[in-house]
Amino acid sequence: MFVYGKNVAREILNSDYKINKIYLMNNFNNEELLKLIKKRKIDPIFKTMSEMDKMSKELHQGIIIDLEEYRYYEFEDIKNDLESSFIVILDHIEDPRNFGAIIRTCECAGVDYIIIPNKRTVEVTSSAMKTSSGALTNVKIAKVSNLRNTIEKLKDLNYWIIGTDADGEDYQKVNYEGKIALVIGSEGNGLKQIVRSSCDIIASIPLKGKVNSLNASVAAGIMIYKVVETRE
Repeated sequence: MFVYGKNVAREILNSDYKINKIYLMNNFNNEELLKLIKKRKIDPIFKTMSEMDKMSKELHQGIIIDLEEYRYYEFEDIKNDLESSFIVILDHIEDPRNFGAIIRTCECAGVDYIIIPNKRTVEVTSSAMKTSSGALTNVKIAKVSNLRNTIEKLKDLNYWIIGTDADGEDYQKVNYEGKIALVIGSEGNGLKQIVRSSCDIIASIPLKGKVNSLNASVAAGIMIYKVVETRE
């Protein structure tokens, strides 16, 4: 997987993420990143601007890193993690930029795991990595085959399942104590009915304007930090 840009590179180089190769533009002169590359004992491959542009359709800022593919966690990892108490479940999010933004928020807020389905959903890509500003290196994402079954298993682990949709209870009045699994719906359709019916409660963010919905990553950010605020 190729990732691009200085901010992402900084996070990756400061992590223990496995790096296959690093490509730098001939005149690359960012001293901080060059020191980090040297510290990781990696010999970069230098390219011309034209060669770098052919490798990346996105703004690369003179640095491209070839990473190992992301290794997803499994539900058993969550089940065996006795310290886990806050999970975000993404119900078929499709936009990699929304995904990346949610990942970044989850990392900043200290979410223990993100759960995604293994079909018809966005996955960890270079776009998601870039939008997350490299936060993916510090976030645990689990893939599951069935969200409804996973939610039932989380209930057995004493998680309170809070779905987010337009016609639920005011999110500010919801109880967020205990172990929480927050379910965020897709950009266009919200929560699937089978997932919604599995939730313990549906929470809604009141909208005062004429637009009838929030961007999925914005809604996720509001809800995630409401959980954090309540639990502090």
